[in-house]
Amino acid sequence: GDLDKVVNLLLSISGRLARVETALGSLGPHAPAEDKVALREKQRLLVAQLEDAKELKEHVGRREEAVGAMVARYLPAEHLQDYQHFVKMKSALIAEQRELEEKIKLGQEQLRCLRESL
Repeated sequence: GDLDKVVNLLLSISGRLARVETALGSLGPHAPAEDKVALREKQRLLVAQLEDAKELKEHVGRREEAVGAMVARYLPAEHLQDYQHFVKMKSALIAEQRELEEKIKLGQEQLRCLRESL
């Protein structure tokens, strides 16, 4: 459960950071200075949050290793491999699901913009 939460947190912060960086990149030279300052501050906070989330993921990883070592003592080799595969695939699938959700959201936003421009 913690792994799910940490992976979702990392993906969420990364997505928000990417949007802020895109917004910063799209500001023209005549954009108000307060907009740039606000976006840079938001970017700084998100970078700090991302670093904290990475540390949290490392902590969960160490805990996962400890749990894996305990599980290894009680499971036969074939079940242990299934367990390890499950843990690895769960993270990958969560990341893939989040990425697909972001793509859907982006597509819906683009579609809305196209409809408004017509």
